[in-house]
Amino acid sequence: MTETTPSGGYEPILVARGVTKVYRSGQAAQGKAAAPEVAALQGIDLDIYRGELVAVMGPSGSGKTTLLNCLSGLDDVDSGQVWVEGADIHAMEDAKRTEHRARSMGFIFQAYNLIPVLSAAENVELPLLLTGVRPNEARGRARDMLDRVGLEARHDHRPNELSGGEQQRVAVARALVSQPAIVWADEPTGNLDSQMATAVLRLLQEVHQAGQTIVVVTHDPWIARAAWRLVRMQDGLIVADGTTAELLGTGPTW
Repeated sequence: MTETTPSGGYEPILVARGVTKVYRSGQAAQGKAAAPEVAALQGIDLDIYRGELVAVMGPSGSGKTTLLNCLSGLDDVDSGQVWVEGADIHAMEDAKRTEHRARSMGFIFQAYNLIPVLSAAENVELPLLLTGVRPNEARGRARDMLDRVGLEARHDHRPNELSGGEQQRVAVARALVSQPAIVWADEPTGNLDSQMATAVLRLLQEVHQAGQTIVVVTHDPWIARAAWRLVRMQDGLIVADGTTAELLGTGPTW
C-alpha cells in the first residue's frame, strides 16, 4: 500500500461542533419512568477536509457508526451542529436534508443495500433519477461508472447474479455516480474475502487519489491503514486524531 496525503489542502468540507446523540428506551423517550440512556456521542468536534481519506476506528459500541449516521444526516442529533459544504444539515427540514444528502453524499454499506429486482445499471442510476437527472443521461452515467469500477460485462446483471465483490463494486459505483462531495463507507469490506476486500480498498484509494473525499468506518486496523488520517473512538468520544502512521505504525503492503 502506498500511503497518501490529503489531496484537497486546508478547506473543510464538513465541520461538526458539540455533536451529541443519546439513545433512550421507549419509556424514557415517552417521559415515563426513568430508564437507561446510552450516550452514543458525547460532544464531538470534528473537521473533515476536502480530498481526505479518513478512517474512523473503534471497537463495537464505540459510536463510530452513530457518528457516520449523525454527520451524514441519516440520524438526528440531540445537540450540536454539522455543516456540510457550508450548510447546517440538522437545521434543515427533513425533505430538504434528504435532498441535500442525495446530491452531496454517497454511501457504501457492508450489506451492499442493492435493490434485488434491479440490474446493476439500474441500481447505479437510481440516485441520479431521484435528483432529477433525465433517464437517458442517468443510464449513460451509470454505465460509465460501472465501466470505471471494472464491471463492463455486468451492466444488466441483477445482484443475485454477481459475486460479493462485484456487488460491492456496484455499491461503490452507486455512491460515486452523482459526484458527491463526500462518500461514507461503513465496514465496506466486512462481507468480502481478503482478495475481494483488497480490490475494493484499492478502488477506494484510486478514487480518493482523483480527489474524492471518503470517510471509512471500521474496527479493523488492516482496513484503517488504507487511509492517511485515523480518528479513534471510544465510548462516544474521539480519543485520538492523527495520521495512520502515527497511530498504527507502518501498514502492510497490499
